[in-house]
Amino acid sequence: MMLRTYATVAGKKPPILSRLRGRNALSLEHFIQRQRALALWREILRSTASIADDSTRKEMRHFARVEFEQHKNVTDLGHIRYLISTGKTQFDTMKTALFNSGILR
Repeated sequence: MMLRTYATVAGKKPPILSRLRGRNALSLEHFIQRQRALALWREILRSTASIADDSTRKEMRHFARVEFEQHKNVTDLGHIRYLISTGKTQFDTMKTALFNSGILR
């Protein structure tokens, strides 16, 4: 008995270009900086979750979101590094102030 095998279109992965949906592939350095920015964003969300006052928590998250959205189209690696560094410094300063005032647990 002879079995036939048929090629199926559904079993094949789409080419990389169609998976990118019109976007250019990131360089390794851009990818790394993107991961650092996302890590900072997640750290901000985790830390602000422990703020008991709802309005203060929302205000802090809104401020961070506006900052991230304002700079989302920056492509220069030096500027991206600067923004991440500045963001971490601002966040650490804010976190220390909130902790010392008793707002942050």
